[in-house]
Amino acid sequence: MKTARRIYTVLFISVFATMLGLGVVSPLLPLYAENLGATGIWLGIIFSAFALSRSVFMPIIGRLSDRQGRKWIILMGMFAYAVLSLAYIIADSVYSLTVVRFAHGIASAMVVPIAMAYIADLSEHGKEGSYMGNFSISMFLGMGVGPLLGGFLNDAFGMNSVFYTMAALSAFATLLVAVSLPEAKRASSAIKGAEPAPMRDIFRLPVMRGVMVFTLISALGRGGTMVFIPVFAPLIAISPSSVGVILSVNTFIMALLQVPVGRFTDRGNKVALIVVGSAIAAIALLIIPFSRSFWHLLVITSLIGVGGAIQQPSIMALTVDAGRTLGMGTSMGAYNTIFGIGMIIAPLIGGLFMDYIGIDAVFYAAGAISLLGTAIFAVMMQKAAGEINGGQNAGMVAGPAPDDLREQP
Repeated sequence: MKTARRIYTVLFISVFATMLGLGVVSPLLPLYAENLGATGIWLGIIFSAFALSRSVFMPIIGRLSDRQGRKWIILMGMFAYAVLSLAYIIADSVYSLTVVRFAHGIASAMVVPIAMAYIADLSEHGKEGSYMGNFSISMFLGMGVGPLLGGFLNDAFGMNSVFYTMAALSAFATLLVAVSLPEAKRASSAIKGAEPAPMRDIFRLPVMRGVMVFTLISALGRGGTMVFIPVFAPLIAISPSSVGVILSVNTFIMALLQVPVGRFTDRGNKVALIVVGSAIAAIALLIIPFSRSFWHLLVITSLIGVGGAIQQPSIMALTVDAGRTLGMGTSMGAYNTIFGIGMIIAPLIGGLFMDYIGIDAVFYAAGAISLLGTAIFAVMMQKAAGEINGGQNAGMVAGPAPDDLREQP
C-alpha cells in the first residue's frame, strides 16, 4: 500500500509539472506559429504533426511498457520534453516548427499514456472511475494553471521565457521520476503471465467498439477548437493573456469536477454520463461564434469544460476495464491512438474551414460532428447491451460491474 501511494504521488506531481509546461505554451503557440507565417492550414499541419507522431508511436510504446516496464519509458519521455522545449526557440519557420511538434508528439506518447497505465495497474475493481478521475486532476490542473502562467510570462518577459519555463518544469519532472519512482510490477493482463493481447482485440469487446468510435468522432469534433479559440479571440478584442484565463477556467472546471464525477461514475450509468457530457460540450461549441465579449466566451468554454468533466471518467473507466483483459499499456495505447487520429484530422479540417469559409465555420462543424458522434455512440451501446450475455443483464454495459463488460467467448 505504501508503495502504491508513493507511485501515485510521484506520478501525480510529475505529470502535473509536465502538463503545466505544456499549458504554459498552449494559448500562445498558435500566435507563435502565425508570427512564423502560418496560415489556417499550416496551423492545422503544425498541431496535427504532434498528434500524428503520438498516434503512430503510442501502441508500440504501450505494448513495450506492458512487456518491459513503465518507469524507463516515462523517464525518457520527460527528458525529451525538456530538450524539445528549447528546440521551439530555434525554430525559425513553419517547417522547423512542424518537425519540433512531431518530435514532441513522440515524447508525449511516452509520458501521460504510460503514467495512466501505471495508475490503472493500481486501481481497484469497481473504483476505476475514482482512480482515473482523481489522477486526471494532475493533468487538468497543469493545463489550467499553465495558460495563466504563460500569459503572464509572455507579457512580462517575452515569448522565449515561456519555452524556458516548459524546459525547467520538464527537467524537474525528469529528476523526480528518476529519483523517486519505483518500477512497477510487470503489467497485468487477463491471465497472469500472459503476453499483452494484440491491439486489434480491443475491437472484439463490444463496449470498447463503442468507446473507440465515440473517441474518434469526439476528437474530430473538438480536436481543433483549442487551436482556433486563440485565433478567434482577437476578433472580439480579447488579449492573449485573457485567452489564457479562458482556457485555464475551462480546465480548472474539469479538474474540480473529476473527484465527484469519478465517484458517481463508479455507481452510475456510464453511457448516460458520456452522452450527457458530450451533448453539453457539442451545444457549447455551436454557440461560440455568437460570443461578443470576454465574458461570453468564458461562459461558453466553461460549459465545454463541464461537458468534458462529466464524460471523461466514464470513458476512462471503460478503457481501464478493457486493460484488465488486454494489458493496461495496450488498452491505453489503443484509446490514445484513436484519440490521436481524430486530433490529426481535426486541426487540418479546421484550418481548411478557416481559410475557405471563415473562423465561425470551424466551431459550427465541430459542434455538429460532436453531436453526430454522441448519437452514434448511444446507438452502438444499445447494440452492445444486446451482445453481452445474449442480451441478459444489459444494464451492466453502463453500470458498475466491470468484469461483466467483456464479450463472452
